[in-house]
Amino acid sequence: MIQQTLVLIKPDGLKKSLTGNILTRLSETKLEIVAAKIVRVSRQLAEEHYRHMRDKPFFEELIKYIQGELHDRRKVLAMIYWGEDAINKVRVLAGATNPEKADPVSIRGAYGRITTLGVYENVIHTSTNEEEAEREIKLWFNPDEIIVDIYPTKIVTKEKVEIKVWA
Repeated sequence: MIQQTLVLIKPDGLKKSLTGNILTRLSETKLEIVAAKIVRVSRQLAEEHYRHMRDKPFFEELIKYIQGELHDRRKVLAMIYWGEDAINKVRVLAGATNPEKADPVSIRGAYGRITTLGVYENVIHTSTNEEEAEREIKLWFNPDEIIVDIYPTKIVTKEKVEIKVWA
């Protein structure tokens, strides 16, 4: 089954210059990247992304982590991988969320760690299932940023929308 999944290279992965290593490992899946961008993660985006963890005692640290406050890298590389069994292929390669429990040859097992504060620095995020993939992709990307039509879209006319343009 053709699927899509959100992949984030988190601030710790960017700070450690692991982007190339992670992309090389992800290329083993033979999936296609259909969208990619560097994102400055707002608090609103971070809170919405991790809304299912809102009641956890580590929620505030998680928000600071994804926003890059813990690593002085206030950015994330967001991508959509697309193809046959995309979610499972990427999750297997990423490894367990807890870096200490992840297979040592997985991305998280090789590059992740747990801080003394107990924060999982696992360098990569992947969607857990199709419902979460859709929610996350729609949160992180607009339809025009994706080179294939992965979800239904519609055309709307917006008036008085301010956008930043080149001077």
